[in-house]
Order: sequence, then C-alpha cells, then structure tokens
Amino acid sequence: MGEFEPLYTAEEMKAAEEGHDVEAMMERAGAAVAAVVARDYPGARVVAVCGKGANGGDGRIAAAKLAAEVAEVGAELPAGDVVIDAIFGTGFHGEPREEAARSIEAIRSAGVPVVAVDVPSGVNASTGEVSALCVEATTTVTFQGEKVGLAVAPGSLHAGKVEVADIGLEHADTAHALVTSEIARRVPQRQRGGNKYRSGSVLVVGGAPGLTGAVCLAAEAAFRADAGYVSVCAPRESLPVVEVRLLEAVKRPLEEAFDAAGRAEALALGPGLGRGEEAKALVRRLLEETDLPAVVDADALFGFEPVERDGATVLTPHSGELARLLDVETQWVDAHRLEAAHRAVERFRCVVLLKGSETIIAAHGARTLISAGTPRLATAGTGDVLTGIIGAFLAKGIEGQLAAAVAARVHADAALAAPHGRGLVASDVTAELPRVLDAAV
Repeated sequence: MGEFEPLYTAEEMKAAEEGHDVEAMMERAGAAVAAVVARDYPGARVVAVCGKGANGGDGRIAAAKLAAEVAEVGAELPAGDVVIDAIFGTGFHGEPREEAARSIEAIRSAGVPVVAVDVPSGVNASTGEVSALCVEATTTVTFQGEKVGLAVAPGSLHAGKVEVADIGLEHADTAHALVTSEIARRVPQRQRGGNKYRSGSVLVVGGAPGLTGAVCLAAEAAFRADAGYVSVCAPRESLPVVEVRLLEAVKRPLEEAFDAAGRAEALALGPGLGRGEEAKALVRRLLEETDLPAVVDADALFGFEPVERDGATVLTPHSGELARLLDVETQWVDAHRLEAAHRAVERFRCVVLLKGSETIIAAHGARTLISAGTPRLATAGTGDVLTGIIGAFLAKGIEGQLAAAVAARVHADAALAAPHGRGLVASDVTAELPRVLDAAV
C-alpha cells in the first residue's frame, strides 16, 4: 500500500475499461460478488435484484454462481436471507425512476443483509451525493478501485464495509485519492545539529476567557506533533489560566502577537479566539502582514474573507462553518461535500480541509485528497488538536495541502490508537500522537 490509493469517478472507470473485454470483466466482477456472499453468508437464500445495464449483468452472473433467485427491477422482492443489489452502477445520478424506487424501498424494508454491486443503488459514484431513496448496504463489492462516492459522505454512510475486487485493469491516475497511514512518513524527523526552532516553531493565537481550553489543546498537540517551540498569544486576562495549563509553551498577550510571529515558522489562528471585531482584525492583519504558513480554524473562520498572501493558508471548517462562509445551509454542505469544498477553494484561493465523517482536503489545481475518519473524533476539542498538528507540520516546511492531509490521517490514527473508544477526550488523541509518528519512521 502506498501513501495514496486511487479513488475513481464514473468517467475514470469508463476510461479504464476502454479496450477491455466487457464479458470477461463482467465474469470477474460477478464471481467476486458471489465469492463475498458465499464467504459471509454460507448456505443463505440469496435474492439478486438486477437492472438492465452492466451492473445488472454483474448481479446476474453472481446469482448464477450462487444458484440465487433473480428479481427484475420493479418486481416484487422474493423472501431471502441476503439481497444482492445490482440495480444501478457507477453511471447513476439524479433520482431513481418509479420501478427502481420501488425495488430500492423493498430492499430497505427487507430487514436482511445487503451486498451492493460496485456502489449501493442511489449513490452517485463520482460525488458521494445520494438520491432521496438509497440502498443501505451491509457490504459493497467494488471493482478496480474504490469509488469517490464510497469514500465521501453521504455516500460513504450507505456503503457498509467496502471490498475492492480486481477485474484485470491497470491502475490509472485519478483526480481523487484516499490518504493512507503511510503518509505519516512525510513528517521530517529532527536532525543532529538542529535546535528547537529548526524542529518547527508554531505561534497559536486564541484563548479568550472561558475558551482557554481550545488554545491549550492546540498548543499541546503542536508539541506532540513534534514541533520544537510553541508560543501562545491570548488575552491578558486569560494568561493566568493558560500559564497553569501549559508548561512548555511561551505565553504572551495578544498585543504582542506580531513580535511573537517573528520567531514562528507557522501560525495557528482561531482556537477559542472569540468573534469580536478586534479578534477578526487581528487575524486579518497576521495573514496580510506576514508570509508565514497559517492554519485558520474555529473563531478565526467567523466572517473570514479572501486574503491575498504568499504563505500557504489552510482553512479547516466543519460543515456549519463552511455553510456560513459560502452563505448556504448546513444541510446543503452535508449533501454536497465535494462541491462545497471546491467552491470554498475557488472563493478563498487556499487549501480547504472540510471536517466530517471523512476529511476532504482540496486545493486549487491539485488532486483532491480524502482521509477516512473515525467516530471516536466526535468529541469536543478534537478540532483544536487537529489545528495544532497542522500548525506543527506547516512549521516543519511541509507544503500546505500535504501538511493538512498528513495531519488529518495522523489525527485519526491517534484516535484509533487510544486504548479506549468510549469516553475518549481530545487530550487522549494528543497523547497518542508521538506513538503514531514513531511507528511511521
């Protein structure tokens, strides 16, 4: 496994299949589906719901190998222990017609495991967007490589366990890629003869009264992500609290932020900063008047406007924050995550990391990167931890999109490395960062 695994759109799959024997590919695809069903549900009564296209052909071949009953789209669904969903393939988009909708509804209501062929019917393979009616798969057997729609929500939430089957095609360049844990090797190690500044110096700006935990979490994460020097600028009234919590970091009042930036190699702006006009103006000045690479998160995203600068800029919104930046509803962002991320890239001309059940890292003119997440990260403060990690990697000289992608993968892997899942808190993720980074060496 490499650092990136290709994610295919429908058009990329069509191109990959050109010039190949269609019947041979279908035979391999159907055999792969049948093998998964036989392995996971030995002796089960299998029903395959098959459409008229190539996806339906794959399903019919699987059914023949399993001696399964075939139900045409729109027909009544026979009783069975397992259903093979072969209604729509990668070419689906929009909404299913009446007969297909009736079959999808029947599959959803059957109450038995579902094995989807290539993609669950109702999922757009190229975007992850879903129709009003969508199959809920237990397992999806996909061919050649994982599809974008299986890796991006909401499509990823309908796919169940995804298994990739080889159907004899060569891998090709794709516009989207899945980030693997191997990418952690990109983090530079400390060198002999170096010092704390050369190991990465990060300035974290935030920590308004009542929100000091956020800036402390970001600063601690920057240290645990191997930064050698971290300073924190916070309002004067917050400094006594920050002083108690943070041992290793240098603490300074907000009005000294520009002086502190002189020793920094990267900025982490926003954790607990507050949303007042003074805070907004400080973020703007730091971005306009320095060329330091910067990660902009949380309160620093509130009212954020495009800014021209030479240094790399990484925005890290969740769907609600991105909705405000784009002046759309949060529900629209959740339903169109790839499009929302790309709109933000075009508007703000910087790297956009969209948090969620998976993380989308998009940049102008670059391949879009996807990093799978974990429900363990659904707890307060983990976004501040991610900000600190990105700040540390930017300070080490990693390019903006790559720094964000490495940070997203390391962040999730640290959460998965914690000895407990329930009751996980943000500082537990921070504590696992050194082990994750050491394992990558």
